[in-house]
Amino acid sequence: MNLWNQIRTWLGHKELPTHLQRGVLGERAARKHLEHLGLRCLVVNYRGGGGEIDLVCRDQECLVFVEVKTRSSEEWTRPAAAVDAKKRRLLSKAALAYLRGLRHPAVKFRFDIVEVLLENDAIREIRHLPNSFELSKPLRYG
Repeated sequence: MNLWNQIRTWLGHKELPTHLQRGVLGERAARKHLEHLGLRCLVVNYRGGGGEIDLVCRDQECLVFVEVKTRSSEEWTRPAAAVDAKKRRLLSKAALAYLRGLRHPAVKFRFDIVEVLLENDAIREIRHLPNSFELSKPLRYG
């Protein structure tokens, strides 16, 4: 049992469901991978604007809003395919809420996807897909 589940157990809560445990594992792996690439993680699991952003990072002078998709199989489709138009719109709204909270800085930003593939609940592969999509229309910034 990992530390998070031990704490939940001590507090009288059940273990996280398997899919959420895998999601946490994937987000941690993605964060380490991005930091290894030189990005600096600023926020984990930002909620705002009706959506959630897994990681908010900084890549030099660019803010990077990262969606992490963790899967144990690519049998049907790639993990990034789960970031459909509805999900992109929610991510865009959350990103705009984050930028509003910073008082609308004049900053470049992009949306990245990180695919984390598991095998027997261990990290098999991590794929960073920079600049995966643009701000959903008709939303705009600036």
